[in-house]
Amino acid sequence: MRVGAVVFWVAVAVLLVPALGVTFARAVEPQRSFWLLVEGFTPVGVVLYGLVVLLLAVRLVVVRRWWTWALAAVALAGLLVHCWWFAPQVSGANPPPAAGAEPMVVMTSNIAHGAGDATALVRLAESERADVLVVEEITAADLAEMDAAGLADLLPHRVGTPEPDSDGTMVFALERLGPAEALATTHGGWVVALGDLTLVATHPQAPTVPEDWRADHAVLLATVEADHPDLVVGDLNATSDHAPMRALADAGYRDVGELADQGWQPTWPAQGSWSLGLPTPPLAQIDHVLVGPRLAAIGMHTVDVPGSDHRAVVALVARK
Repeated sequence: MRVGAVVFWVAVAVLLVPALGVTFARAVEPQRSFWLLVEGFTPVGVVLYGLVVLLLAVRLVVVRRWWTWALAAVALAGLLVHCWWFAPQVSGANPPPAAGAEPMVVMTSNIAHGAGDATALVRLAESERADVLVVEEITAADLAEMDAAGLADLLPHRVGTPEPDSDGTMVFALERLGPAEALATTHGGWVVALGDLTLVATHPQAPTVPEDWRADHAVLLATVEADHPDLVVGDLNATSDHAPMRALADAGYRDVGELADQGWQPTWPAQGSWSLGLPTPPLAQIDHVLVGPRLAAIGMHTVDVPGSDHRAVVALVARK
């Protein structure tokens, strides 16, 4: 076999093997943490299969072998399946807000156990004109730095406290917050009244501990089904492809960006904080603002928080 052919088939294998792995993870959903993590990268399959189809199409122009046709058929099938899974991110009905409804900016950021720049986060919340800010993994030092940067003036009402193990989740709001109920999840969270709306601030366990991840998401789903909140906000440690997120969607809670047909906006791992030999760009959208039936999704975007391994999510919503 000539060197060119060897290089070609190595390139096909480098693309096709991980693509098949992602498809397997999404379709079968094995219980091990490795496959749950792989499943989070399901949208990447569109790119991988697309490149394989392109390479094989070029190859078939020159050399037509049955195995090339077979691989091309497999890659095309994979591409179509992943496009079908991805389609809700960029298509679908999105009921508009009510005429004259006042938009509300909801923001969430995992500040990464003190690694994130707390002052920069306050400046971002100010520039984005946030009405609500949910912060995960906030430490006492982070809170002190945020208050020194003027957070108490910007968003004067708050729920939650930093935790000694940096698992604290806090809610900051422009509007007065009502009574809060703690969520019985690994990293804590809150169900809190925001005027006549109900907000769930949450941070389930990462899928690196599958049993706790499933248990935390079961608590979250039960809370949503019992309390019917208007917003579910935080680092959910799950993408729209994971079963717990699909269960929340079935219950009527979908990501603002998905509803607004604005496509895949990955939030982790930011700033090359997770590496495969080279700095890796964000590939999984695990931070979310979900809306319930009473709110319309206007749009969302992500912003960098210096030092954090998560991009922050900024969502614009309004009443229907």
